[in-house]
Amino acid sequence: MEGGRGLHPLLPPLPPPPLNCPPGLEYLLEVDRLLIHQQLELVEAVLGFEMSNKYEVKNKIGQQIYFATEISNFCCKLLCGPRRSFKINIVDNMGTAVIRMRRPKRCTSCWCPCCLQKLEVQAPPGEPIGYVAQVWHPCLPKFVIQDENKNAVLKIHGPCCLTSCGRSINFKIKNLSGSQTIGKIAKNWSGFLTEVLTDVDNFEINFPMTLDVKIKATLLGACFLIDFMYFETSPR
Repeated sequence: MEGGRGLHPLLPPLPPPPLNCPPGLEYLLEVDRLLIHQQLELVEAVLGFEMSNKYEVKNKIGQQIYFATEISNFCCKLLCGPRRSFKINIVDNMGTAVIRMRRPKRCTSCWCPCCLQKLEVQAPPGEPIGYVAQVWHPCLPKFVIQDENKNAVLKIHGPCCLTSCGRSINFKIKNLSGSQTIGKIAKNWSGFLTEVLTDVDNFEINFPMTLDVKIKATLLGACFLIDFMYFETSPR
């Protein structure tokens, strides 16, 4: 098993994909919850040097379905830290690349609404299926989820206080009008030592089972973008 990847014999067989399901996203058809666990990098924890992020993506009973690896420039990590541009490659348990995410380098100031954060989700790699776009607000984290044609589909509203102290921090997933909450992206409390000494984070995404798999994959991209923007701090 390399980098946390490997064959998981207990995973159920893939359901037959519908015609509009990109290859590799079949496992998202029958899930309404994803668990994302960032791997601990010892070099980063001990020396404080920013390393490429790696994540395990699991279903609600803890079976790994994807493994995500950040690809970014060494100098960009050194100089820009969590503001860096990156690509995230996501593979299934057979090592097949199924999703790619791209975040360009953009301004992170809440007072600069002309250059907000964006992330593109591709599945298979090279074919865009959705976008995550930050919506300007001076205090609150807000995002819009777009389909492959950049039509707005969902909204994400985060809390004003992003300090975690023994509790989860919830980013609500809302319908386009904002009148109904249909899910959440939650940054879960990882324990006092983990929170204080590292920047390793654990997330949970909840959404309707019937949601389009492309939008589910885009919400996974939103989770990674939220991690980099608000929780990717240097180990203490």
